[in-house]
Amino acid sequence: MTTASRPVYLNRNSHPHISTLIALAAVSSLALNMFLPSLPNMTTFFQTDYGVMQLSVGLFLMMNGLLQIVVGPLSDRFGRRPVILGGVIIFAIASVGCALARSIEVFLAFRMLQSVISVGLVLGRAAIRDMVGQLQAASMIGYVTMAMSVIPMIAPAIGGELDTAFNWQATFWVMAGLATIVGIITWFDFGETSTTQSASFAAQFKQYPELFTSRRFWGYTFAMMFGAGTFFAFLGGGPFVGSEVFGLTPDVFGYYFGAPAVGYFVGNYISGRFSERVGVNTMILIGAAVMATGLSASLILFVTGTPTPLSFFGFMCFVGLGNGMVLPNAMAGLLSVKPHLAGSASGVAGAFMTVGGAALSALAGALLGPGTGAFPLLALMVASAILSLLMIVYVIRREAQVTG
Repeated sequence: MTTASRPVYLNRNSHPHISTLIALAAVSSLALNMFLPSLPNMTTFFQTDYGVMQLSVGLFLMMNGLLQIVVGPLSDRFGRRPVILGGVIIFAIASVGCALARSIEVFLAFRMLQSVISVGLVLGRAAIRDMVGQLQAASMIGYVTMAMSVIPMIAPAIGGELDTAFNWQATFWVMAGLATIVGIITWFDFGETSTTQSASFAAQFKQYPELFTSRRFWGYTFAMMFGAGTFFAFLGGGPFVGSEVFGLTPDVFGYYFGAPAVGYFVGNYISGRFSERVGVNTMILIGAAVMATGLSASLILFVTGTPTPLSFFGFMCFVGLGNGMVLPNAMAGLLSVKPHLAGSASGVAGAFMTVGGAALSALAGALLGPGTGAFPLLALMVASAILSLLMIVYVIRREAQVTG
């Protein structure tokens, strides 16, 4: 790891500017949820069922998770710059394909191809680690995380407004345009940061069994997966609840949909402020408990009271708040289990989180239908939060057994 000189903006011979890394992370983030307010209209356009249309979330997440296993070693082999540029170009083309699709099969194929944009976030973090030392890297990654917290707040609102003013295709044309702009900036600004060549893919994968035998690694991984699963389930079922249960229009729904991101922003701030003082395990425990409590209260209100859009989506702030405490601390915990395998641990855990999230997202869409209301979605989210809580309790007990 090296300490880089100050980056020169739009100079290919210089390391990338922090604003370029933020832009790459932003495009990666908005690709997930910008179009969600349009799902009901897209269901009608493609003349399909909501459960099939919702696969546009689940398949995207699944491909995203699988890519995380290989993009790290790929960039170690060929460099960060070419892999990121290739991913941005493919994403722009896939976005155009989504906008022009006239069948659900073609749309889903291009939607899966869009998942390649995950290279912007994954390799952006790797580039930061290439450029600077650990303490400065934590600060820079914090800025990138802040961008990821803000984008989900505004992306659904923008997508909803675009759908209302034009049509659902407009959202994907905007994605293509933004990717083109970010790609041009990346071309001129992103100087290569990787100066060493790692081992082959085969050598990388041979190290995985050492991780797979660690119970603490799996405890942290599943605590993270089920914690994030509450949000992914919301991605899969939230649009149905907004349109079918509460009758919200896409533009109004887009504003409500940003509620978890508000909580996530606060949760990340709490993690950054108190994790070192309180401890990783305690922060995960509190975060998972916050999610389980908030979602249980929402479920009880839905069953016994008269829920409103404000009450339903307001409780989703607890999802974001809890995840802001669970995810960064669980990642820090699992990376510390086998420090010499930190890269492999990050890839495997990230893949499990997104693939598991894809499954929960698809399940949420499958469980919802005419007459179900929001009950199946809330029950699934409560169960996922409780499982996250149980996983970190297991880790805490396991550590007590090892050190006791």
